[in-house]
Amino acid sequence: MTSEESEIRLPQSKTELFVAFTQMALQGVGGVLVIVQHELVNRRKWLTQAQFVEEWSVAQVMPGPNVVNLCLILGGKYFGVGGALAAVSGLILAPMLLVLTLAILFGGVSDSAVAQGALKGMGAVSGGLIMATGLKLSKTLPQSPLGLWLAIVFAVITFTAVGIFRVPLIGVLLGLGLLACLLTYRALGRAAQRDEGDAK
Repeated sequence: MTSEESEIRLPQSKTELFVAFTQMALQGVGGVLVIVQHELVNRRKWLTQAQFVEEWSVAQVMPGPNVVNLCLILGGKYFGVGGALAAVSGLILAPMLLVLTLAILFGGVSDSAVAQGALKGMGAVSGGLIMATGLKLSKTLPQSPLGLWLAIVFAVITFTAVGIFRVPLIGVLLGLGLLACLLTYRALGRAAQRDEGDAK
C-alpha cells in the first residue's frame, strides 16, 4: 500500500456524497472536471490520483456526460444504487435550478454586447481549465502498464484523429481504445507472470 493509498478517506454517508457533488457542481463553471479532480483527490482524498484516472477513463467510455458517469460510478461503488442517485442528484439539482433562474434573467439582456463578451470570456476560461486538468492527469502516464512512451503515442494519435482530422469519437474509441486495451491486457499479463516467477 502506497502512502497515498493509506490516506484514502471514504465518504461516510449518501448525504455527504450529495453535499460534496453539489459543492463541486456549483464551483465548476464551464467545466466541472478540474474541480472534481481537485476535490476527490486532493481535498477529500476519496481517491488517489491513479484511481481517479482509472475511474475517469471508464466514465469517458460510458455513454452520457463524463462527470455524471463518474458520479454514478463512485456513488454506486460506495453506497450502491442509492449512492449513485445521491451523487448524480447532487451534481445536477442545484446547477439546474441556477441555470433556470439565469435563463429567466438572461432573456432580457441576451443581445447586449456585455452579455456576449461575458460568454466568450467564460469559454476561454473553460478551455484553459480543461487543458490544465489534462496536464495534471498526464502525471500518471509513467505508471501506465503500456509505458510512458506508448501512452504518449496513443494520446498524440487520439488528439490528431479527433482534434485535427475530426474522426468521430466512437471510431477512435473502437479502434485505438480497443488496441490500447489489448496491449494493456498483455502488458499486465506479462507483469503478473514476472511477479509469479520472482515469487518462486
